[in-house]
Amino acid sequence: MRSLFISKISPNSAFLLSNFRFRIPIAALRSLTFSSFHRSPPPMPPRMAMVSHVDSEGPLARRLWNKCRRESIFSMYTPFCVCLACGTLDVDTFRHVVDQDVHFLKAFAQAYELAAECADDDDAKHSINELRKAVMVDLKRHASFVKEWAAEGGKESPINPATVKYTDFVLATAFGKIEGDKGLGNLATPFERTKLAAYTLGAITPCMRLYAYLATEFKGALGADHGNHLYKTWIENYASKDFEESAARTEDILEKLSATLTGEELDTIEKLYHQAMKLEQEFYCSQPVSQKTVVPLIKDHNPATERLVLFSDFDLTCTVVDSSAILAEIAMVRAPKPDQTQPDDQITRMSSADLRNTWGVISRQYTEEYEECIDKITPPATEEFKYEDLCTALEQLSDFEKRANNRVVESGVLKGLNFEDIRRAGERLIIQDGCFNFFRTATKSENLNVGVHILSYCWCADLIRSSFNSGGLLTQVTIHANEFAFEEAVSTGDLVRKVESPIDKVNSFRKILENYGNDRKNLTVYVGDSIGDLLCLLEADVGIVVGTSSSLRRLATQFGVSFVPLYPSVVRKQKSLTEDTECSWKGLSGVLYTVNSWAEIHAFVLGCEN
Repeated sequence: MRSLFISKISPNSAFLLSNFRFRIPIAALRSLTFSSFHRSPPPMPPRMAMVSHVDSEGPLARRLWNKCRRESIFSMYTPFCVCLACGTLDVDTFRHVVDQDVHFLKAFAQAYELAAECADDDDAKHSINELRKAVMVDLKRHASFVKEWAAEGGKESPINPATVKYTDFVLATAFGKIEGDKGLGNLATPFERTKLAAYTLGAITPCMRLYAYLATEFKGALGADHGNHLYKTWIENYASKDFEESAARTEDILEKLSATLTGEELDTIEKLYHQAMKLEQEFYCSQPVSQKTVVPLIKDHNPATERLVLFSDFDLTCTVVDSSAILAEIAMVRAPKPDQTQPDDQITRMSSADLRNTWGVISRQYTEEYEECIDKITPPATEEFKYEDLCTALEQLSDFEKRANNRVVESGVLKGLNFEDIRRAGERLIIQDGCFNFFRTATKSENLNVGVHILSYCWCADLIRSSFNSGGLLTQVTIHANEFAFEEAVSTGDLVRKVESPIDKVNSFRKILENYGNDRKNLTVYVGDSIGDLLCLLEADVGIVVGTSSSLRRLATQFGVSFVPLYPSVVRKQKSLTEDTECSWKGLSGVLYTVNSWAEIHAFVLGCEN
């Protein structure tokens, strides 16, 4: 059970319900109130953890960048970038990439020249020519950089196929060879020519922004500890204010050139931008790294002797909306009106008005008692990690959660939900970007021995099954959650209780691992967002926290638990890794790793996805 409060019906939930074919006016749905089950006490609003959201407003380049954050994250987590970030990248590998930069710069210079010829506006033409001049300066500067890092004998590295693909793409765009665009013709009009200049900038801009982003992330991961970094000059160059301004100028020109374009033409720019980002990701993924690396996590996985076990919470970890809010809304939509006669052969239900009032009472009571319980079990702060004390404290929270579930069952608010309505709701649950793709990629890999388990407080496991089934994952994932009791496909209001509390979750976690036996070495990853996940997060070899639950951090830190961003942790582990040592990820370290997206989890655990 979660913290409860009364709220207006959420837009996401309204969307779900409007697709049920309920034959209820949309206006009626929007006017409903409900008790939304939520894990952090008020006054916080209903959380939508890690929602991938792209602003419909703001500069074009920013919107395009936000839509392509997945590619930037996958690039950042490549073995090449992680080794470069920590300064241990093999020198020959670095030399190879430095040599590739020359080909990029030459292609950009030619593309800028063509774009300037196409620009109709004198200011735009001048701005593009200035970008080209900057590239020519970079080429001269780069020549000295190449000389500094040149191998003995001055032999230049061969051009990488991934380099060829990107430079060919940029030049093809600049020459007007754009897949799917039938409107360029012979570029007879100034508008058509300006459009091509915008397309060219759309193909180049991502490279500039990605370089600035990666270098800034590298510098941030190192903190003050980069004085003797082997590649300090490279990082500081691309993380510099000058380079950021150069990237911003390119984006500004793209914005100006795109101002008069139609929606269809802006879609073409978006496709070009995305294609450029995919080619950049492919470039970083393709760099040959011969040294031992900490990424991806499965790099040295041997399916004959090892097993990867992936665990995840469901509500607000996999989903955008808490499933309990959806179940509550279904109950109220389906509840009989006060003057409606109920058939004798059906489960007797309270009216919609009584149901709404009952949810309100339960939610207020839960919120008050939840706050009291958390305050009671929170000790004075300590720097020492005290796992046993945390377990003892969470036993009290577990008792509270079970009493709260008793009240829900006894109130009758879960009576009368139709199985088909639940199934449809599960199919339409909005899932966090990249979540299902992560599980799908893991379970389809022929090189992995993997098990996937969902551990959830959700009252209705059928809702979760329906959701995973809609993603084609039902047979690949094992669901561990509570069940509704049904009579003839209608819920009786009772629960088949399996996972109600943090203690239940960690016991299920341990039992699953015990059932696997000792035939292989298990590597466990747990992904969660709330206090209910805390013990599992800590016992897993890698505990990954998504979302921004303040109550989770507030309680856990008092028991000595540390929350650290995942990427800087990966960089630090890479820096300390040698050919004679093994990278160790072990549970009960008291350290949990934070991420902003499922793309980050995917990149870290499974690696590149082209």
